[in-house]
Amino acid sequence: MTTQIEKSDRFLSLHRGATPLLMPNPWDVGSARLLASLGFDALATTSSGFAATLGRLDGSVTAEEALAHARTVVDATDLPVSADLENGFSDDPSVVAATVGRAVACGLAGCSIEDSTRGAASPVYDIALGAERVAAAAEAAHSGDVHLVLTARAENHLHGRTDLSDTIARLLAYQDAGADVLYAPGVTRLEDISQIVASVDRPVNVLALPDVPNVSALAAAGVGRISVGGAFAFAALDAVVRAARELIDDGTYGFWEHAGPGAAAARAAFSA
Repeated sequence: MTTQIEKSDRFLSLHRGATPLLMPNPWDVGSARLLASLGFDALATTSSGFAATLGRLDGSVTAEEALAHARTVVDATDLPVSADLENGFSDDPSVVAATVGRAVACGLAGCSIEDSTRGAASPVYDIALGAERVAAAAEAAHSGDVHLVLTARAENHLHGRTDLSDTIARLLAYQDAGADVLYAPGVTRLEDISQIVASVDRPVNVLALPDVPNVSALAAAGVGRISVGGAFAFAALDAVVRAARELIDDGTYGFWEHAGPGAAAARAAFSA
């Protein structure tokens, strides 16, 4: 078995390859094993995808639930796993640090902390507090034998704050605070992504969204990692809805066109 130290070291090195690290986001043990069987080099949990397995919306999972879920994904494969820890489940930097410390104990190779407040009136933290939170998280992530790869997220663009200069200022502050990877989900234009990459000195993660340039274009821009968030989980749910609608509305079983290959893929993954 690969040790946690080896996994975290490999995870960080994967961000500096010739092409971006393609990191899918499983939502349970089965999807983790299936994605690992397809040849991915690392996995990450998804807060929205996991919440959906509990019949909830994103932002409703507790720290205890998220960490327990992360542990199940870690144990599902031998790949490095990064956990989506939302905003650290607290405004308080000391609590964020404690959450990251618990993440290390889960066997993870990395984790992400966002600067979203979960409040409608002021959706992202003041940049100074955001940096303080990242610094606390970095201290917890890097103080032991395991160098947990810390991803700091600037959430501006997910909340309609499209000032790229502010987003870059936040990423630079989080870089200085000790983040290993930087991430501004919701940035979609190639020129903006390229400007972020050129402005910082850490690997940059890009969230794959419908308007985001393809992998080869992001590779040419110097992007270090591409993740999908909850997209795979919700694509799977859409497949369930389509199959159910066919059965209810048409009384036919055409869904077996996809169910058969899916079952074969599961057998191959789960018997390995």
